[in-house]
Amino acid sequence: MYSLREAWIKMHGTEPMRQWDGKIYCNETDATITYRANETHGYMAAYTFTLVLEGRLTIIYNGQELILHPDDIYMYSPGLPVTIISASDDYHGICLLADEHVTIESPTVHDLVHIAYAPIVQLHEPKVALPHETALRLADKMKEIRDYLHSSHIYKAEILRMLYAIFLLDLQNAQEKAIPKHIVPQRVEEIFINFIRILPLHFAEHHDIGFYASQLNISTVYLSRVVRQVTGRTVIDYINQFLTMEASFLLRTSQLSISQIAERLHFADLASFSKFFLRMKGLSPRAYRGR
Repeated sequence: MYSLREAWIKMHGTEPMRQWDGKIYCNETDATITYRANETHGYMAAYTFTLVLEGRLTIIYNGQELILHPDDIYMYSPGLPVTIISASDDYHGICLLADEHVTIESPTVHDLVHIAYAPIVQLHEPKVALPHETALRLADKMKEIRDYLHSSHIYKAEILRMLYAIFLLDLQNAQEKAIPKHIVPQRVEEIFINFIRILPLHFAEHHDIGFYASQLNISTVYLSRVVRQVTGRTVIDYINQFLTMEASFLLRTSQLSISQIAERLHFADLASFSKFFLRMKGLSPRAYRGR
């Protein structure tokens, strides 16, 4: 998948500013900019938070149609397919993007992110309708991130990560008020978050539950139970989700042959890869590449 920097350059042809580290970005958006995001939005290793300020936005997210209105916030997690269907002429929003690894790995904000991360990756509710005052507060946080991005502050990187963590905490606070609370034990939450941390690093090579369970020093049965308890989905669902998105990305953007893509993603042979892709996407790899 595209890194945040690669995705931005793909959409705009250049980086948004000098000396950008490619980790966090925030900008206001309109219909034209939003449609351009279709080039990368389903293939980006970054979390995206889009808050609608005016107008209407319609998207297909993981097969589900979502219609976004003012004060709705939509959250994208890496690996899930998304397509922007329409945006009204008066659409105006603000979009915060954060590199996948910044969200999970930054030592500066790790403890704060740990608190706020689970409701984001659970993906039960990719869209949340916020009270107007809450939407205004989150918009202010996002605009503060945008302003620091363009500043010359010597601690800019550190401040941006802290502001991002605060944004996540405010977002969780809003989610807990808008969504029926889903409480899981802390140990279960920790295992799930650690699974999500290691999955992007190993999904291409390891398609089996056993590998991830061994990395987490737990049994396959327990890992399966944890993921099901937190999300209602299976471990294989998550692995297949990443495999499908990476395969789609390579078919669309690379010159690798289909056999080479199958080999890169560690399928036993071309036939097994083609069967997998047809089951997941409804098209053969060749048909998908040619459309």
